[in-house]
Amino acid sequence: MQTEPQDSSVKSIQSVQTLSVIVPVFNEESTIGIILKKVTRLKNLKEVIVVDDGSKDSTPQRVEELGLPKVRLIKQEKNLGKTAAVRRGLQEVTGDITIFQDADLEYDPDEIEHVIQPIVENKADIVYGSRFLVKRATRVLYFYHYIANKMLTLFSNFLTNVNMSDIETCYKAFRTPLIKNLPLRSSGFGMEVEITALATKTKARIYEVPISYYGRTYEEGKKIKLTDGLIALWYIAYYNLISYISPSRKKYIEKANVFLTQWKREGVKEDGIKSDIDYSKLSSLKLADSTPSTLEISQCEQTKDIHNPSGK
Repeated sequence: MQTEPQDSSVKSIQSVQTLSVIVPVFNEESTIGIILKKVTRLKNLKEVIVVDDGSKDSTPQRVEELGLPKVRLIKQEKNLGKTAAVRRGLQEVTGDITIFQDADLEYDPDEIEHVIQPIVENKADIVYGSRFLVKRATRVLYFYHYIANKMLTLFSNFLTNVNMSDIETCYKAFRTPLIKNLPLRSSGFGMEVEITALATKTKARIYEVPISYYGRTYEEGKKIKLTDGLIALWYIAYYNLISYISPSRKKYIEKANVFLTQWKREGVKEDGIKSDIDYSKLSSLKLADSTPSTLEISQCEQTKDIHNPSGK
């Protein structure tokens, strides 16, 4: 009996790694529509989790009016900061790969596929998109911000013993279990430092890829302040020298390494394609207790599927 040759372009559903995008947003009514339309065009996109962090303008209404498929809106009653918004979004992600996307126009969603490629090809478990590597375009802006970013990254590298070029970048992509269960405890913009400090203590393969950066001026809506940089210095010291020895963080590191070992044991080929890999099974592995506090739950109650408002 002769069998028909299998089309090499056809891959098992299990070999396709789906993508979740978390979009924390605060007062971005003029840009959120452009960002979401671009994000929803990405390949293998499973969901876009938009977390409105207590916007005072019409940002949440704008998201609802767009009615884009795969977009879910979560409303936080109070402005709790970027870290709280991302932490809330992480409770909802179900894709195999998760990446963060700012709601302004500083980072181009068209480059996300380039950022996650090392994970798709099974060369990396975590990827940072660096604004300081060779790239296509970068807007010339504040020299002091450039120096501050370099200093923060240098200080972080000194304590983590890795050679990263941009820890403060928005574009961070992960195999979902590595970030979904990471016990985020910082506030404001502290997540960039906290994530880096903990991730570098696991056995995860971390890569950087060059990205473009279209920075904004303060007149155009940039929100980062001098105090955020000073707080980041404290966070770098705290999360690298003190906090990581806490039981929850030790447990996370242990469970993350177990997950990474299991992933390696599955024998995924270097090109990331193997038909018998069940990504959903691996992605469902629980690493640590990342349950939010009662306060966070009470302030993050409203979840809505924009494409299907009835929730059915």
